[in-house]
Amino acid sequence: MPIRAVQQIMLGTVTAKERQVAETLSAIKQAGYDGIELNGFMIRPTSFMVRMMTKMAGMPVGKGGGLDWKGLVKESGLCVVSVHEDLGSIKRDPAAVIKEAEEFGTQYVVITGMYRFDYSDASAVGMLIKDLNEAGKKLKNGGISLLYHNHNCEFRKVGKGKTAYQMLLEETDPEFVNFEFDSYWPTEAGADALAWMHRLGKRMKLYHINDRGSRVSGASMTPILQSDSMELGYGNMDLVSMTEQAKEAGVDAVILESHKNWAEKSPVRSIQLSAEFMKKYV
Repeated sequence: MPIRAVQQIMLGTVTAKERQVAETLSAIKQAGYDGIELNGFMIRPTSFMVRMMTKMAGMPVGKGGGLDWKGLVKESGLCVVSVHEDLGSIKRDPAAVIKEAEEFGTQYVVITGMYRFDYSDASAVGMLIKDLNEAGKKLKNGGISLLYHNHNCEFRKVGKGKTAYQMLLEETDPEFVNFEFDSYWPTEAGADALAWMHRLGKRMKLYHINDRGSRVSGASMTPILQSDSMELGYGNMDLVSMTEQAKEAGVDAVILESHKNWAEKSPVRSIQLSAEFMKKYV
């Protein structure tokens, strides 16, 4: 069975100090999760620009970058299912990225898309594919597997009916590059997430799960509501079918990552509510 895990980006507001981190990780473990997915920009001091960008996106990285995450995670009893890194860091110093993954006891390093990048430009996407294949080869030589994590930008069309994500799937080398699929973002983009999971097949090594819906209760002021991230099973996505497909593909972990629209405005409470679905279906 896959490991049930939580993405660290949810925890920026509740991991400022060591004691708070310990309490938060303990709550995650007690809720029924066994793993955590870490971000390079949250386990070491990060730049002002990264802190501002994540804060503007509604998911601040917080002030825990200088803490002993290796010790804190080990003490919590959670395993590390992967570490998110940027492509530039892998290209500059693959040995350091390999060492970091080894120290956390994970086989996976994940790239989470590109900033200031035109996913509608087939030539640019082609260069990205070349860089991913080269980076994945370097990591594999060190015993680490490279995965690509999608958002919604990859579902832009690059011409002739193809999306950037289709190019990534068809033209990356499965020996060096595979995928951590996030079903929320293609759904948000109007794509068929479950169909993409079928197309990925065994190349989907990790699965990011989230739900989408609305918290509005009572009468609606207009017929059109704005939807957002929701706790698992509280929205409208067919997460049961998607989870079954993820298990059929043999993913190593199902990782919760919800976005700011948390129940009781608490990421920990949101994680606890989503655990109900996780324990039933994962």
